[in-house]
Amino acid sequence: MRALRGLLLGLCLGLLPVLSVCLMPGAVAAQEVKEPDYNAWEEVAKRAEEALSADRASTAALDEVRSDIVDWRATFTQAQTANAAQIETVKAQIAALGPAPTEDKPDAPEIADRRKALNDQLAKLQAPGIAAVEARSRADGLIRQIDARVRARQASELLRLSPTPANPANWPAGWAVLNQGMKTLWAEAGEAWNNPARRTELKNNLPVIVLFLAIAGVLVLRGPIFIERLSLRLQSGVSMRGRDIAAALVSLGQVIVPVGGMLLLVAAIKATGMTGIRSGALISALPQAAFYFFTARWIGAWLFRVEGIGTALCARPAEARFHVNMIALMMALEAFRRAFITEVRPPLSMAAQAVWAAPLVCILAIFLFRLGQLLRPRSEDGAHVASAAEFRNRILAMIAMAVMAVSVVAPLLAVIGYVAAANALIWPTVASLGLLGLIVLLQRFATDIYLVVTQSGEEGREALLPVLIGFLLTILAVPLFALIWGARVTDLAEAWTRFSEGVSIGETRLSPAVLVTFVVIFVIGYMITRLAQGALKSAILPRTKLDKGVQNALTSGLGYVGIFLAALIAITGAGIDLSALGYVVGALSVGIGFGLQNIVQNFVSGIILLIERPISEGDMIEVNSQFGTVKRISVRSTWIETFDRTDVIVPNADLVSGVVTNLTRGNLTGRLIVPVGVAYGTDTRRVEAILLEIAEAQPLVMVDPAPNVFFVGFGADSLNFEIRAILSDVNFKLTVQSEILHEIAARFAAEGIEIPFAQRDLWIRNPEALVPGPRGKAPKPKPKPEPEAEAEPPAEVAETDPALIRNDPDADALAEGDEI
Repeated sequence: MRALRGLLLGLCLGLLPVLSVCLMPGAVAAQEVKEPDYNAWEEVAKRAEEALSADRASTAALDEVRSDIVDWRATFTQAQTANAAQIETVKAQIAALGPAPTEDKPDAPEIADRRKALNDQLAKLQAPGIAAVEARSRADGLIRQIDARVRARQASELLRLSPTPANPANWPAGWAVLNQGMKTLWAEAGEAWNNPARRTELKNNLPVIVLFLAIAGVLVLRGPIFIERLSLRLQSGVSMRGRDIAAALVSLGQVIVPVGGMLLLVAAIKATGMTGIRSGALISALPQAAFYFFTARWIGAWLFRVEGIGTALCARPAEARFHVNMIALMMALEAFRRAFITEVRPPLSMAAQAVWAAPLVCILAIFLFRLGQLLRPRSEDGAHVASAAEFRNRILAMIAMAVMAVSVVAPLLAVIGYVAAANALIWPTVASLGLLGLIVLLQRFATDIYLVVTQSGEEGREALLPVLIGFLLTILAVPLFALIWGARVTDLAEAWTRFSEGVSIGETRLSPAVLVTFVVIFVIGYMITRLAQGALKSAILPRTKLDKGVQNALTSGLGYVGIFLAALIAITGAGIDLSALGYVVGALSVGIGFGLQNIVQNFVSGIILLIERPISEGDMIEVNSQFGTVKRISVRSTWIETFDRTDVIVPNADLVSGVVTNLTRGNLTGRLIVPVGVAYGTDTRRVEAILLEIAEAQPLVMVDPAPNVFFVGFGADSLNFEIRAILSDVNFKLTVQSEILHEIAARFAAEGIEIPFAQRDLWIRNPEALVPGPRGKAPKPKPKPEPEAEAEPPAEVAETDPALIRNDPDADALAEGDEI
């Protein structure tokens, strides 16, 4: 094991320089950067500027120009690093000549000539990079202008007001489109049938067509039912832990099988050769419509299951599934609508477009509104729920309210005439709901796998890892949400480009690549430090004669130095210039210094403890009235285990600045003092001899110095002695003391020596006052006893129980004002 650790340490030390070089930003193979063709770029830039100024180019043409400019920008970005190595070398040479000359301190003639030559060389080397920076700035500006122009066109299209579809005067335009479309389909079919070549093609492909149609019919009509039954059978037949995983994987066939059947159906129809432009567009829309329908149906079936955790989304899962299926049907019809009107020549009028789009929007809004009502958590559901369930209910309530609001606003916009805005609002809402449902199902699927792997129960669903998986899926879905709501792929690419470039702080640019480089190098350095600590602690230091405290100090010191060096190498390898952050760090250090002064004080104290070693692990110490054994010394605090087996965490500053009693520092010897008292009249010499004999008989009492017995004084109740002995191991102090006391009790009993205890006598002057008299009358006074009758005290009470009074058993109270 030690050999393996040493091998890993050697490999990491050998790979660290290579990785630090390879991960440095801009660390590429030594090759000359090709200079861009600025003449060609000038033509592209002028064409783009003319198109923007004229504003006659279509959006597709602008996107094409933009794509070319993006390629040029990438070329200019690469060209900015031209002559980078030579530039750094020349800068170092100029710096070696000393500070720039002034009027008071001019350079020597030969130094001035050399500085001028190097500056000229530097300017020549920097010229290509400066030209690339200027060209890149121009390209970046053109891209921004094109994006702004396209977004302005999109906004104008959304806000375009069409004739209201609620006006019956606009309905004939929609009916004309339908009538003309049906005529076109009939004409295309007749034209194809009257073509002998196409009839021959149909005859030749008839066996394949029949086969495809048969398979497609089985897959579309019977496939989903078969897959659903198989999924239910797996849920009831497989073990509890694996049934949801198996059923989920099999249930994917409810989407794959019918969509595959639709593809075969499309292939069979196209194999007939009887399709035209309009019919071909409708037939090509079949797989897309099938995908929309069966995917939405599958998501709804799993989100709103009758049994299982899916019922938590709403209280009426069956109704929710029905509305999801109807929304899926509307999505399929929308795919057919778009295909039907796409190939219309000439293009549809605005009135016809409004009449064709508004009905589907209104019907879809009805089902969507009801689904939002079902998703909204009931008020009584949030009475007694956990924090995680409460957060989920809040998110569901927000989603439900947004869905209901869209379901109201979109039909109103469509009826008014803002059909494009209504379509841009309601259909992305449906797609967003589907994507959210897919994220929930993926998170559940990953959680089921986690439960199977970790052998956890249902409580494992609230563990950290499943929550992190859901958070990661949500982050990854952000670009998809952006695309759903109208963002272009070029917009996402531009956002990623901006993100990759990072931010500039002074002369330092912090980008994701720089941060990743820093983290990777630091983690490698940290691992090397831990491996070196393990090798030092387990393989090297045990073979030395250093004590345990020195070994721990060396190991901890190596860890601190290694982490500091790892951070320094990571900063250098990532190309981070800390001088640019000097003012920021200086300003922050003041506030951090005040806020963390106690932590810094404890940290410095921990280093002092590790260097001076006033205490070590295993020492028995007393600090701040806490007595125990040192278990661990860290940078900030020290752990002490008391004799009650409790851990006390003491800040290191208390150990450095306070008073610490170390009972076992250097050796384990310690003194034991046992006080002993005997009754007055006892032979003191005899007592001294007995106590000395008992002390010398203890095996842990050292012979040199020998134990002593001292007669230390006359007490109030006893003659006081002390046994003073030095123990060879102070850890057994209580054990030795207990044994000595046992021996003293036994020997004193055998020798007839009395161990006194404190006593007190209580005298009562008028005991007759304790006898209760008639109610309302004072008791009859008794004659005073003769003086000789007071020879014996009437009552006596031990010191340990002063409330005990010996007298008349019938006395139960004292009258107020009685003298005692």
